[in-house]
Amino acid sequence: MLKEVIGVGDTELEALNDAKKQLGLDETDEVEFELIQRAEKKMFGLFGGAPAKVRIIIKDTPEEKAEKFLKEVLDKMQLSGIEIEKKSEEGAVEFNLSGEDVGFVIGRRGETLDALQYLTSLVANHSEDPYIKVTVNTGNYREKREKTLEGLGRKLAFKAIKTGKKTSLEPMNPYERRIIHTSVQKVNGAISWSEGEGAARHVVIGPDPKVKNNRKGGYNNRRGGSRRSYNSNNRSKSATVNPDRVPLNEGGETGLYGRLDK
Repeated sequence: MLKEVIGVGDTELEALNDAKKQLGLDETDEVEFELIQRAEKKMFGLFGGAPAKVRIIIKDTPEEKAEKFLKEVLDKMQLSGIEIEKKSEEGAVEFNLSGEDVGFVIGRRGETLDALQYLTSLVANHSEDPYIKVTVNTGNYREKREKTLEGLGRKLAFKAIKTGKKTSLEPMNPYERRIIHTSVQKVNGAISWSEGEGAARHVVIGPDPKVKNNRKGGYNNRRGGSRRSYNSNNRSKSATVNPDRVPLNEGGETGLYGRLDK
């Protein structure tokens, strides 16, 4: 949204200060302005003359557009009691919501919160201004959700290694799928990939086909049920965590973890 005001004064400076005052700015604030009309003195102090006119146009920043949209949506949801705390960094802004009705904003598995964040980001970046990352959070909900997903990914990765079977997870958004993939890729002997389209897209976790069974009926188990340790030079792998493991490819030249937005 554009804010446009025209200031009037006996001099160009007075006209500029008048425009700043209308916008709630201090006289010392620097702004871009357009001189519409120069001041003209009256002839003999009696005839003619005209005041100076200055136009100032201010465009909302992406952060301002995002905050306005967020407030409007919450108001239409009849959640006007929710407070919004804004935290800005270079190229990013986070809106933290708090209040008694914040549970309505989170929704089932955070779906409402994710949708609100997605729409707010679209509004903020619907311009020629530099892109900013928009995050909408409530307390530390996203941090808790991320830890839960990381734990789930590791648990199912170990299960895949032990049983040799794959497991399909419930549909998730790209951000949550990425968390699962990143968690699984750190477990040697397990891989993950995405299946389905649109809202049905989900993660599948299974054993790494490059790692062979050591015996029938078990995965990565030696006779007697003990496990072998894993290293890059040993084909006898077990469920060990390797934080530096390079992501595996799902097929072709495109890495699995680079295609999560599809």
